[in-house]
Amino acid sequence: MTEERFSALTQLGGSNEMPASPEAATLERVPNARAGMDYLVRFTCPEFTSLCPMTGQPDFAHLMIDYVPDQWLVESKSLKLFLGSFRNHGSFHEDCTLMVASRLVETLKPRWLRIGGYWYPRGGIPIDVFWQTGAAPEGVWIPDQGVPPYRGRG
Repeated sequence: MTEERFSALTQLGGSNEMPASPEAATLERVPNARAGMDYLVRFTCPEFTSLCPMTGQPDFAHLMIDYVPDQWLVESKSLKLFLGSFRNHGSFHEDCTLMVASRLVETLKPRWLRIGGYWYPRGGIPIDVFWQTGAAPEGVWIPDQGVPPYRGRG
C-alpha cells in the first residue's frame, strides 16, 4: 500500500538503469515525518567512483554525508543512483565532492549539511575535500566522520 505522500517517487520499488550523468540523475525527496525534531542523518559511501577529466582513469573516494533535515529527506535509492552516475563523469575530486553537496542542498534545503570526500591517492597524493553549509544546529549530536587520514601501507 503506497501512501499518497510517496506517490511522486519514480525510482523506488522498480528496476532502474544507472543515469548517464549526474545532471541526468533524478534526486528525489520525501516529506520528513519528524520535521519538528533536530536529528542527524548520515550516509556512508565507501565505493564512490568518478573519472579523471584529463586521463579518463578511475578515481575512488569514501564519501561521508551528514545532514540535519528540515522538511525533506533524500530518498535513498535515488541517492544511490545519483552517486552511481558519477562513474562515467569526468571531474576533479573537489568538483565531484561539491557537486554532490550542492545537489543535496538544492533538493533538500536541509537545516545543515556537511560532506567529507576522502579520495584515494592518484600519483601518490590523496586529496580530501570538506564542506559544510555553516555551523551545526545547537544541541544536535554530530559524531566524527570516523575516516582516518590516509596512511598508505605504514
